[in-house]
Amino acid sequence: MNPTSTSPRLAAAAALTGASRRSEIAPFIVMDVMERAARIEAAGGHVIHMEVGQPAASAPAAAREAARRALDHGRIGYTTALGLPSLRARIARHYGETYGVDLDPARVVVTTGSSAGFLFAFLALFEPGDRVAIANPGYPPYRHILTALGCEPVLIETDAASRWVITPEALIEAHRKTPLKGVLVASPANPTGTMMRPEALAELIRTAEELGIRFISDEIYHGLDYAFPASTAAAVSPNATIIHSFSKYFCMTGWRVGWMVMPEGLVRAVERLQQNLMISVPTLSQVAAEAAFDGAAEMEAVKHGYEVNRLILTEGLPKVGLPEFLPVDGAFYLYADVSHFTDDSAAFARRLLDEALVAATPGVDFDPHRGHHYLRLSYAGAADEMRQAVNRIGDFLRKG
Repeated sequence: MNPTSTSPRLAAAAALTGASRRSEIAPFIVMDVMERAARIEAAGGHVIHMEVGQPAASAPAAAREAARRALDHGRIGYTTALGLPSLRARIARHYGETYGVDLDPARVVVTTGSSAGFLFAFLALFEPGDRVAIANPGYPPYRHILTALGCEPVLIETDAASRWVITPEALIEAHRKTPLKGVLVASPANPTGTMMRPEALAELIRTAEELGIRFISDEIYHGLDYAFPASTAAAVSPNATIIHSFSKYFCMTGWRVGWMVMPEGLVRAVERLQQNLMISVPTLSQVAAEAAFDGAAEMEAVKHGYEVNRLILTEGLPKVGLPEFLPVDGAFYLYADVSHFTDDSAAFARRLLDEALVAATPGVDFDPHRGHHYLRLSYAGAADEMRQAVNRIGDFLRKG
């Protein structure tokens, strides 16, 4: 066969099977680390998982029991696109109980985890080409989803002087250079674990609204606050969009259920998106999520375990050679400076996994500019494993 005669056919096949430009986003590196760790475990290695933000504890007993009862009842069908009315009402009640905020259940939308919440928020709030500010370092899918949707993520650098959060002055300066359409803030934050004080959050929201910038508050780590109580954007403005999830505090990562609190005028837009993109959130997960609120005492015990783990790391890591990390206010992450050991956190994390069997996420996943000097360690596991991790990391650092 003449190779020349087949080249047009090969070119046509390549055109049909090639990926779109919008799909050409960076990988979520933590998932790659998780996959590498799984291969080591399959070969018999005992890996301590500090790479992924996943609680080691199970969902509350009340949630699991509610799911069992629903399965015993029989048919599990669709719910309405906005979610089970009883779950939406229970979420609204949570805002009154936790923050003293009187929230209309009509503003609550149940989502397939916070991931769908971000997708819906970006689609409902922004047009292609819109510029949306996010803190750097920050959660990678913020910028990846925005990029896939044709928006432009604008990284606002944070540092010790700003206590690693976006300040009103930094937002004003970024907006002055080229106008912003939105800003997204997380408190407690991923990967840093730092938090915004209530007055700082309120001032930033007011500044954004005065500039005509839409405000999105990622509150998925609320409940996991140690330095001081987390504050909700719902207490400041009815115009803020809030993303929340049952994954972290309620230990329901695999159930894939979260929620949004939307400005009243945008609920219908999100409802249409849900109808077409998801139809509805899995009913079984919604039933379990509603019951999860009855497991608060159980979850507080889990939170206490995180506080113990936090102490193990903040006291233990400096003794073995990792003395510098960002304020560990909340969530279950410690963001450690490893610049004394490496200029390549990705290679450092690979060696730590391969040689010490400790899975950690390189900072380049969260910060494309300075992340090569940082490592994120999740302390959502068991206390014994955290102690083992400190010892393994110390041995690894001593070996060089």
